[in-house]
Amino acid sequence: MSTGWAPSPLPVDTRVPGCTTLPARRDRLSARFPGERLVVPSGVLKVRSNDTDHRFRPHSAYAWLTGLTGEDQPGHVLVLEPTGPEGHEAVLYVRPRSPRDSSGFYRDRRYGEFWVGRRPDLDETASLTGLRCVHLDELPELFTGPRPPTRLVTGVDPALDDLVARESRSPAGDSGLETALSELRLVKDSWEIGQLQLAVHHTTVGFDDVVRALPRALRHPRGERWIEGVFNLRARAEGSGTGYETIAASGAHACVLHWIRNDGALDPSQLLLLDAGVETDTLYTADITRTLPLSGRFSAAQRDVYELVLAAQDAAIAVLRPGARFRDFHQEAMRVIAEGLYEWGILRIPPEKALAEDSGLYRRYTLCSSGHMLGIDVHDCAQARAEVYLDGVLEEGHVLTVEPGLYLQPDDETLPLELRGMGVRIEDDLLITSDGAKLLSDALPRNATDVEEWMARLLEH
Repeated sequence: MSTGWAPSPLPVDTRVPGCTTLPARRDRLSARFPGERLVVPSGVLKVRSNDTDHRFRPHSAYAWLTGLTGEDQPGHVLVLEPTGPEGHEAVLYVRPRSPRDSSGFYRDRRYGEFWVGRRPDLDETASLTGLRCVHLDELPELFTGPRPPTRLVTGVDPALDDLVARESRSPAGDSGLETALSELRLVKDSWEIGQLQLAVHHTTVGFDDVVRALPRALRHPRGERWIEGVFNLRARAEGSGTGYETIAASGAHACVLHWIRNDGALDPSQLLLLDAGVETDTLYTADITRTLPLSGRFSAAQRDVYELVLAAQDAAIAVLRPGARFRDFHQEAMRVIAEGLYEWGILRIPPEKALAEDSGLYRRYTLCSSGHMLGIDVHDCAQARAEVYLDGVLEEGHVLTVEPGLYLQPDDETLPLELRGMGVRIEDDLLITSDGAKLLSDALPRNATDVEEWMARLLEH
């Protein structure tokens, strides 16, 4: 087994996607922590059951700093080693490809090349990334002897947490590093925006696929699963997969905010809420929701609910611009929702009272926030401080979702019968520009009549 193998090098001119943007990212992080060692793990394999692992996805911070996004990265670690009072050298500690003079390449079920495929060797990884690369086995030596103050992204690699804690003689805790990384990712560069637009494009095609598949899905006893499978096929064909578990919620299932069981049948008299996003090979994801009439046409009651949600989304989008508070668009959407519910007689107190901080009665019908930052995570930059994100202001280069919804529970006796069990959400992805916001997902119709015409056109073929 150890002899008779021909050389199989990777192409020498291969680089990670977006390689020209990576040094600037690492420099910005370096400037935050002068003189300190920064440790960013890729993460480890996680057991799904017995001896079967989940598909590996690198930690977002590691991918953002290295450009390495593949399934061959478990256990790897990026270290930014201080080179003096200012500046760092980025060093990658990696597990290189299995050498043919050992048994690991055919016996190691987790990392052996015969089992999981080819990994780059140290020189190839250096060529891919432009970074100095060291064998992963040498990582423990880094934490022996005199060493600079160390910050670690914790909770990602338990063995690394233990190693750093043991050598530092203190438990590994929140070092502020992940917070800094989240905040640095808030403003997207032009390459990232291109990746997000690509994710949106593939997602749009996936929604087209779903509409074309509706006749077969309606005949299947678990039509929601059929819808999920159709969209996920597009996600795997065009990218790395989905950026989150697809929500294919029909009827009252749409009132469950994170419905991912997707085990229900489809009723042509009801609506389908599809919340789905393709994740590119570089791990940037779209996040789009459309609510579709399974018959192809909205009933009068369905149209009323849909148009109220659309009015809320339009009002929210209208306030997006640099300098606006992040919370403004949600509050504007909720104002429209509360006013609509009051006009329908569902909300029994005036909107201004329902919207007061000590009330919030409108939330019975629209529970969650109306949007979030979007990027290499579907809920991107979540570790950023509130004053920078949730209580901060929008800047050019932010990418976010706007997704108001109404979730009218099937057992809610405050609702008229014709509205019970109806869930509607409309979600789009937007880029903050110098003078407003650009709708990245404008290729998918939002207006109720446009949705009906889009569905009819696709179902003709």
